[in-house]
Amino acid sequence: MKHLKWTLALAASLVAGAASAEISDNVVRVGVLNDISGIFQDTNGMGSVEAARMAAEDFNGGGKNIKVEIVYADHQNKADVGNAIARKWLDVEGVDAIVDVPNSAVGLSINTLLRDSRMTFLASSTASSDLTGKACSPNTIQWVNDTWATGNTTAAAMVSRGGKDWYFLTVDFALGKGIESEAQKYIEAHGGKVLGSSKHPLGTSDFASFLLQAQGSKAQVIGLANAGGDTINAVKQAAEFGIQQNGQRLVAFLLFINDVHGMGIKVAQGLQLMEAFYWDMNDDTRAFAKRFAARPGMNGKMPSGNQAGVYASTLAYLNAVAATGSDNAKDAVPEMKKFRGKDKLFGDTTIRQDGRVVHPMYLFEVKKPEESKYPYDYYKLVSTIPADQAFRPLAEGGCELVK
Repeated sequence: MKHLKWTLALAASLVAGAASAEISDNVVRVGVLNDISGIFQDTNGMGSVEAARMAAEDFNGGGKNIKVEIVYADHQNKADVGNAIARKWLDVEGVDAIVDVPNSAVGLSINTLLRDSRMTFLASSTASSDLTGKACSPNTIQWVNDTWATGNTTAAAMVSRGGKDWYFLTVDFALGKGIESEAQKYIEAHGGKVLGSSKHPLGTSDFASFLLQAQGSKAQVIGLANAGGDTINAVKQAAEFGIQQNGQRLVAFLLFINDVHGMGIKVAQGLQLMEAFYWDMNDDTRAFAKRFAARPGMNGKMPSGNQAGVYASTLAYLNAVAATGSDNAKDAVPEMKKFRGKDKLFGDTTIRQDGRVVHPMYLFEVKKPEESKYPYDYYKLVSTIPADQAFRPLAEGGCELVK
């Protein structure tokens, strides 16, 4: 009997050893790659790092004592810099997944590099819809927004409210061009017109000439196909020009709560925007936001949709690692794609075969100062776009993973 017990114990230890060998280096390393010092530092930056750390803490070993390390780096909004960091993480430093990556040029480069490697790409802030289209990869999961969803759902919401004639202020980058292209297709297909578009460099401080052209077009809607500091500067200067007061509506395709806070509710009031997450939606989002705001360095700041996406995608990946006993993308990503259920931060959620995470989207309007009752009480809900309408249909993306 003693011999039998010893044999069973040995067999169990061998099985456990085989399973643990699937966790490379016996540690799951998640690398947060984003803009820490530039125009996305408030919507991503160190807040995203804290969100990933929260996910690791809540995972708490997954019931299997799995060790998790969170590392981070600044891609400086440069594809070559981001690519070099990712390659070092892949080849030298044993990082198993990369998360966040605002800036579509950087994200698309990372997507190509990691394709068919052992690493998982959790593109929670990369907005290019090519990630689930022509550039889709078996290693990539895309959370929060993308240019198809942002362009189509925002345009649809505004057109349904009478916004037929448009003028675009677009960042001369993959992100802005993608949003404008998707929005224009929807607008023109539904009887509207695009009267013009001004392209501006990333990191523009003076929007005066662009806004004058938009104002002169007499368009009903001025669409801001940019993000971060560019959107903030454009909205501030639009207020100085009295654009909304003179009857033109201003809509931001990719704006976050941190941006509204940065420009101030007095300036932002009346602005229309599409979000996948708002901290004050329900008890679950408020509980997460309260914990986030108390984290080191957050100083009471509420999380952006991108930071919420880092938390949700990191936790989903870690849960897949626990379920499969492997941190290799070939095991973890298919496991993630089995998910159908309710995510505490994003609501009813499905992860499709093309890697697109499907959840509801929301059109908000920024409140007037007198309507805001407490810090970061900035949005009022205008309409909800259900998950099955918010993203490009699976069959239309052209992703070979679903053929």
